[in-house]
Amino acid sequence: MDSGTIVSLDAVSMADVARVGGKNASLGEMIQHLTGAGVRVPGGFATTAEAFRDFLDHNQLRRRIRERLLALDVTDVVALADVGAQIRGWVEGAELPHSFAADLRAAYHALGDNLAVAVRSSATAEDLPDASFAGQQETYLNVSGEDALLLYIKKVFASLYTDRAIAYRVHHGFEHDVVALSAGVQRMVRSDLACSGVLFTLDTESGFRDVVFITAAYGLGETIVQGAVNPDEFYVHKPMLAQGYPAIVRRERGEKAIRMVWRDGATLIENTPTALQLRFALTDAEVLELARQAVAIERHYGRPMDVEWAKDGVSGELFIVQARPETIKARQLHSPSIGSVEHYVLKATSKVRISGRAIGQKIGAGSVRVIASPAQMNQVQTGDVLVTDMTDPDWEPVMKRAAAIVTNRGGRTCHAAIVARELGIPAVVGTADATTELKDGEVVTVSCAEGDTGKVYAGRLAFEVETLASTTLPEPPVKLMMNVGNPERAFEFAQIPNHGVGLARLEFIIARMIGVHPLALLNYAGLSTILRENMDLRVAGYADPVMFYVDKLAEGIATLAAAFWPKPVIVRLSDFKSNEYAHLLGGDLYEPKEENPMLGLRGAARYLSPLFRPAFELECRALKQVREVLGFGNVEVMIPFVRTVEECAAVVDLLAANGLRRGERNLRLVMMCEIPSNVLLADDFLQHVDGFSIGSNDLTQLTLGIDRDSGLIAEGFDERNPAVKKLLSEAIAACKRQGKSIGICGQGPSDHPDLADWLVEQGIGSISLNPDSIVATWKRLAQA
Repeated sequence: MDSGTIVSLDAVSMADVARVGGKNASLGEMIQHLTGAGVRVPGGFATTAEAFRDFLDHNQLRRRIRERLLALDVTDVVALADVGAQIRGWVEGAELPHSFAADLRAAYHALGDNLAVAVRSSATAEDLPDASFAGQQETYLNVSGEDALLLYIKKVFASLYTDRAIAYRVHHGFEHDVVALSAGVQRMVRSDLACSGVLFTLDTESGFRDVVFITAAYGLGETIVQGAVNPDEFYVHKPMLAQGYPAIVRRERGEKAIRMVWRDGATLIENTPTALQLRFALTDAEVLELARQAVAIERHYGRPMDVEWAKDGVSGELFIVQARPETIKARQLHSPSIGSVEHYVLKATSKVRISGRAIGQKIGAGSVRVIASPAQMNQVQTGDVLVTDMTDPDWEPVMKRAAAIVTNRGGRTCHAAIVARELGIPAVVGTADATTELKDGEVVTVSCAEGDTGKVYAGRLAFEVETLASTTLPEPPVKLMMNVGNPERAFEFAQIPNHGVGLARLEFIIARMIGVHPLALLNYAGLSTILRENMDLRVAGYADPVMFYVDKLAEGIATLAAAFWPKPVIVRLSDFKSNEYAHLLGGDLYEPKEENPMLGLRGAARYLSPLFRPAFELECRALKQVREVLGFGNVEVMIPFVRTVEECAAVVDLLAANGLRRGERNLRLVMMCEIPSNVLLADDFLQHVDGFSIGSNDLTQLTLGIDRDSGLIAEGFDERNPAVKKLLSEAIAACKRQGKSIGICGQGPSDHPDLADWLVEQGIGSISLNPDSIVATWKRLAQA
């Protein structure tokens, strides 16, 4: 099928962008070259750029359109709306040339009589490496019958002149006359009966390349693209996937409150049944299948990709319906050897007015401008914080004026998120009620620099921007590792120069990602109705309450392991104190009241206690799952707060009994050296473990008898005290004497550069630092 006006999708490739546009060329490319790699693309045909230009000439429209656009100032949003509407009216009211209409009817019947099809726009200047044109033109779904097809072909042609498309071309320096439109006609994937979504072959926030990021919601994909729904999110680790592991390292269940469906010949929005909201829209097997298709697409194109997918509710098959270059982070990717990272740091805080999903890692401040519709866009001034229910491509002409964007609805792949990244401004999406909570004219600070949760603070707060590195760094004389407790920032931190993670705090993962006491989950059936109701929303989507704990803990560990793979990630077993565990949901039912929790039931003693041992065994299950099921052999285990040699031996045996045997599958066990007894009996402790990691915080506290949490005597707390340094020196010497690893993960070297220098002189093997101090330390030690 190639009549000059119509061409079959399986007959085009990326060499035909000028003929059928970027979207259609990409679909044809995948049909031709990736079907054998398991990539499924619905078949169909495309109209040509020649057919579009002939259509304009047939109706004497080309000159009229040119004259109207040449006289237009796109910064005048009122004039832009008037001109766009007039041109679209001309196009939709024009007639298709007779031969072209006949070709369309014949091509449609070749697909099948009265077949439901999707009619998609594909511009000849779109899906380019530096300009995606995403969402600029229209797509129409479930079009049935040849008369309807001809009508929607003209609507697609007219969408070349949407307000947003006109403005986008001007802002990106494209001549209006040069760009033509192709309409792609494909068999309709009935995702209205199942689910759909968007995926990226990198992490959209950090640019981290080793994951596939997948979003999913029920019904047609427009709800995700428009930001009308908060979707499920999944991360799949590409290197582990390539080795055959089921490498889903993270799942986040979205509310998926609504879905777009096809009813009685029209699309409509309906509430998603509660039972579906509480499940993930995709099974693990489907997530992995999509990830494999995504990797094949990225490998073929040789660059990060932005892909739309849909599941057919009739056949159950997963299809790729669009693939284009990812254009934001692909331009900003940072080489790990260079590690140039722009880091925004909030210098003060105030009342949190509202929070939601953070887009980017920047901070912006300004006056709130609550806008209900694009008709009010002229109220937004440069530097304002745009607050609205959600945005769509019609908002684009004004979004660049904003210092930040805040929306009620939307996930990380919604329109507001995509445009915010492209413009380089922070956005907080999915807040639920920003338009009612925030008041027009109030001054706020929008921070996306604190992890996945974006916060809108009252007032204009001080912040600064740090560039962590900008040149290739020489190797330092010791390994410089990183202290990381928040998996949400792991992909970002992994791009800072590092030799791995020296301290991953398990209790941070429990507090951030789980929030429930493990014993409460083990005794779920016996809890009060109120407690169970509070937990139900958290555990929904997982097999049972216990598996929720194990799986979420495994996801947090796996996210860290994936971010730093194949470098070592030393995971410290939970070191909550009883008062800290009590703060978790249900925790007050199971935690003892201790006069001094810092010296009470914590660390190794807690694991061995009959009170906590069943909960500790869940930690072991999670670690085993990460190492053996997901394949992250770079995860090492660290035992904290070990008071006696006998206690150390007992915990090592307990780990072995739970499938974490030292040396098996190359598992290394490290012990925290943080109690004076650990140093005094170092040779004995080291018989049971592979090395020490010095916890200088507790070691200083217990050596000097100073409560590290007390502000009254804080000035006396100093890791450089001669008594502490004597113990540090002896611990290093003991490990070197026995050929065991020795590192430090306490706060001291991050706070005191001279202490880091002294530790290097003593022969320390590694220093684990806070992310914000690692580059400065790296440069200083490398130069020295």
